[in-house]
Amino acid sequence: MKLLRFGRDFEPDQKVILRDYLAIERTRLANERTLLSYIRSSLYLLLGGIAFFQLKEFSNFKYLALLSLIFSGIFFIIGVYRFTLLKKSLKQVYYKSEEQTN
Repeated sequence: MKLLRFGRDFEPDQKVILRDYLAIERTRLANERTLLSYIRSSLYLLLGGIAFFQLKEFSNFKYLALLSLIFSGIFFIIGVYRFTLLKKSLKQVYYKSEEQTN
């Protein structure tokens, strides 16, 4: 049983043609772009948390800073997890379709 499951698993029924290959490439590039968005959001939260720690006059912001740092790590982990999950899924679809033609 998987804890988190994104997307659907399906079996290709035919050989991958050019149109399908280009769709796989677009999906791969979109996956990389999404990973970079997760990393960017994680870095913004990290910088926000560090900035809240630097505020000496407002000691109540330390909890917000810790929360920001925690969410930064969570965003990064989720982004990498989703990236690797979709990357494995794309490889399986491509290689299974290639095996069917041989």
